[in-house]
Amino acid sequence: MPVSLPFSVLSDAFAAAPHRFFAPLRERAPVHHEPAIDSYFVSRYQDVKRILTDHEAFTTEVFQERAEPVMRGRVLAQMSGAEHTAKRKIVVRGFTGAALQQQMRAIRANAADLMAPFLRRGRMDLVNDFGRPFAVHAALDVLGLDRSDWRRVADWYGGVAEFVTSLALTPERRRHCLNCAEQLEAYLVPVIRERRSRPGEDLISTLCTAEFEGVGMSDRDVTALILNVLIAAAEPADKTIALLFKHLIDHPEQLAQVRRDPDLLGAAIAETLRFTPPVQLVPRRAEESTVIAGTTLPAGATVFCMIGAANRDPAAFGAPDTFDIHRTDLGTARSFTAAAQHMAFGTGLHQCVGAAFARAEIETVAAMLLPLLDKVRYSPGFRYRETGLYTRGPVSLSLDFTPVP
Repeated sequence: MPVSLPFSVLSDAFAAAPHRFFAPLRERAPVHHEPAIDSYFVSRYQDVKRILTDHEAFTTEVFQERAEPVMRGRVLAQMSGAEHTAKRKIVVRGFTGAALQQQMRAIRANAADLMAPFLRRGRMDLVNDFGRPFAVHAALDVLGLDRSDWRRVADWYGGVAEFVTSLALTPERRRHCLNCAEQLEAYLVPVIRERRSRPGEDLISTLCTAEFEGVGMSDRDVTALILNVLIAAAEPADKTIALLFKHLIDHPEQLAQVRRDPDLLGAAIAETLRFTPPVQLVPRRAEESTVIAGTTLPAGATVFCMIGAANRDPAAFGAPDTFDIHRTDLGTARSFTAAAQHMAFGTGLHQCVGAAFARAEIETVAAMLLPLLDKVRYSPGFRYRETGLYTRGPVSLSLDFTPVP
């Protein structure tokens, strides 16, 4: 069905199916202004890449309002120079090498425990039964937090994520989100104190004992980075796992190929991230008046990079609206690095700190699920629906498969 411009990104029609609007936006309104929130939405691949890599003209100062109130301090995306380099390295160390290998062992055990009750039944909601609890468990394991607290942490984290990702919050929802952040901070304060006195092998201990320019990080610095890691580790995982299976079920010949050749799994995940990135919008602030695609962005303007639209730009990818794990213009090996062709993890200096962890996590889980979910298909009567503007994913994914005795 054709779409007409002008329209609103905040409309129900866009929320129902954003991909239907991507081509009209790129072709007729590559810089789209939303007067209700006085923000600009940029949809062409090259324009998005320019904004995300020109760190002087387009800064992350927007996070001072969008993230800092609930993160309880400055996040990595707000940092620059030596501070950004040093603190990013500290966090990345917790996601690589021996730490990553240990995390993958915990992830396998975690996934097996969560899957076990559903295998005998031959039915599972891959989002609500598995994906969401799994993603939070995995993030808690990395941080060294008690898994038994996952429901409380997930509720608080949900409020924090809502604040960061909402384009417009009512006063009531804003109060709720700030309350969630306060409760999560109160939960973390005694944990941080304990790790300072008795550090272990977890990421919170690493943050508590690390120094920048000879000075240890304050409790508020550590809290902000913990919440940064929670979002980086948990937010993409459940959505990408569910979207991967949705696309493979919708393309049975590609599902059969991945089953026959597990080496194709990485390509299937990379194509899922391109085709339906879990993070759809990345905000920046224009520091000076700048012309993009013939439109002047005034100094101080909030600019949203439309990752979903950029990832389907025919100027960057052939047949971009087709899901194809064999495409030659993506490059699986670099799809989880700063050299990625798609922009699901952002690009440039502030590319997602959890990209390598996300790849290992999603590949590990998908490799476990594929052989167990034999003859996987949608459950009878299931109707697929996605939700979210800033981050987007399935509301549920009810699957039937051959029960495992």
